Amino acid sequence: MADETPKPEELIQIDHRPPKTDWMEVPVNIRKGMYCYASNPKSVEYLGLPHAREWNPLDEDWKLPENWQEIIHEGFKERLEKFRSFKVFMDICVRCGACADKCHYFIGTGDPKNMPVLRAELLRSVYRNDFTRMGKILGKVNGARPMTVDVLKEWWYYLFQCSECRRCSVFCPYGIDTAEITIMGRELLNLLGLNIDWIATPVANCYRTGNHLGIQPHAFKDMLDFFVEDIEEVTSVQVDYSINKKGADILFITPSGDVFADPGTYTAMGYLMLFHYLKEKYGLDVTWSTYGSEGGNFGFFTSHETMKRLNSKMYAEAKRLGVKWILGGECGHMWRVINQYMDTMNGPADFLEEPVSPITGTKFENAKSNKMVHIAEFTSDLIMHGKLELDLSRNDHLKVTFHDSCNPARGMGIFEEPRYVINNVCNNFYEMPANTIRENTFCCGSGAGLNAGEDMELRMAGGLPRANAVKYVHEKYGVNMLACICAIDRAALPPLMEYWVPEVDVTGLHELVANALIMPGENERATDLRGEDIPGREVEKVQEGESEGESEEQADE
Repeated sequence: MADETPKPEELIQIDHRPPKTDWMEVPVNIRKGMYCYASNPKSVEYLGLPHAREWNPLDEDWKLPENWQEIIHEGFKERLEKFRSFKVFMDICVRCGACADKCHYFIGTGDPKNMPVLRAELLRSVYRNDFTRMGKILGKVNGARPMTVDVLKEWWYYLFQCSECRRCSVFCPYGIDTAEITIMGRELLNLLGLNIDWIATPVANCYRTGNHLGIQPHAFKDMLDFFVEDIEEVTSVQVDYSINKKGADILFITPSGDVFADPGTYTAMGYLMLFHYLKEKYGLDVTWSTYGSEGGNFGFFTSHETMKRLNSKMYAEAKRLGVKWILGGECGHMWRVINQYMDTMNGPADFLEEPVSPITGTKFENAKSNKMVHIAEFTSDLIMHGKLELDLSRNDHLKVTFHDSCNPARGMGIFEEPRYVINNVCNNFYEMPANTIRENTFCCGSGAGLNAGEDMELRMAGGLPRANAVKYVHEKYGVNMLACICAIDRAALPPLMEYWVPEVDVTGLHELVANALIMPGENERATDLRGEDIPGREVEKVQEGESEGESEEQADE
């Protein structure tokens, strides 16, 4: 964690009092720890986005094109005409403030411009000035202002302090989706080459190699082979898996973070174990792909066009391999794109079959059009039909709570399936307070491309509400493990917990499943996937070692 990040006792000193002057009179103050680095011009150029160049948010001169105001105006006009919802959202807000205290960034920073209503006003003020009669006549009296360099910098600073989690939208009496306003604002910034590198470079990597991390096919397969070895050490079972297999039943796609970053790697090991179990028991053939090696979609944080391109590659790979349907891993934004945008963006995927579990016969109605099933839904269905042999006591060293990842929760409605799975693989599960879970869930504070290292103060402040709820169940119930179904969460929550609640670790859902899953032909396990002792079994292991030593001594005598 960056040395300049304030200590928790310093960051908790939050002043929520509004400034004495009007918000339009408060100049933007771009400071370290609260923003991400500017995008690499090579990545911007590779994506075919305009005005690729070196620039620094701290510099006075952002090297904007001469006609930048015209570009913004025309881009704004085009999106108002193309997206009816965007114009509605610009017009109908009555500034009631219902959303104001619902944003984790406002709660954690106290900055009024992080109120969703005021963040949206950054765009609405220019909209009124350029596109409404009253704004043109009355100007500031009507809440209008012209587009200036300072306004542009304010846009950039605060639109990248929004994780597009949509919690504010749950409480809006008019149903305004403030995340959509952020998305449009970021699209306009991209017209000027003003992206952040934590978004632009992963998207460029995905264009080149099929995943955000830029890992090539042979390295992807090498990682799966390493997992197979690790699984064998724990279970004594050598897991078999398929990769790039044409004619397989199902194509499995998960975020690349699960394959290359802890603790997501344990979740990936869980996938491998589950698929091996299903193949041994029921003959189900699931294939991974080194080309469709990314479920995440950072294009979602860039523009509708890049989102569309990244989404299409998964379906292109499914078509190439000739599978029946797609099974998706534990991801966040992948599922919001699939559930909310797929049909009108890349779909319908008529070349695939409507997903039906070949093991239970369940027809997944939610995936009827997009042909992609969430693995939490798939696994909960297996458990419900008694198709998995499980030993819950293997997770008895864990007291688990569950973080509803924003996109699968608010963007897809997956609330019950993960909880059903956890309750069937763990004996100790505790919910966080009701106003912090399900559709009211708080964001991890690092979504929408903000999971960088240079904006750690922003991330720790934005993650405070979630950490506070975890701290509550830790102190009340002794919770020591935070489960989630999102790769960004598995990357972002560990440093957040280390900062605010260091006694709590982070896991994916299918790591817990794998711990409990009784594999065909396995030996008695003494540890979980992380190599940590399973309570009661580590003693047996020591006793076995002692008896073996005694036998050797007796043989020598």
